[in-house]
Amino acid sequence: MCSGCDCGDAGATAVHAVIEALLADDLDRAIDLGLMTVAPCPGCSPACRGKLTDARAARERALAARERFRNRQARLQRLAEERRERREKTATASQPAPGRTRPPLPDAAAAALARARARAAERGR
Repeated sequence: MCSGCDCGDAGATAVHAVIEALLADDLDRAIDLGLMTVAPCPGCSPACRGKLTDARAARERALAARERFRNRQARLQRLAEERRERREKTATASQPAPGRTRPPLPDAAAAALARARARAAERGR
């Protein structure tokens, strides 16, 4: 017999057990009893069937949210690793050559520095 609506359908004991667990607010037990797999009892009242379908829908939403969270965490982890690899690659490329204290300047920067030093020397005379 269904605790939710006093349905007496003897063939739906599994569904009635899930509904009883839901009414007792024991979601874990309802899941163990087959919340996600049992079909609503046709003999139960619409409110009783609604309780089952609402609980199932809420559980599906929760599972989908958990999956989205896990995918997001994996994506963030992958991006962090890619960023770290790029930094390491850049840091390795900018290391000075053996025996040098600083990496060489690009030609345009070296020319600009030379012009600035020449102007400063002229002002200093």
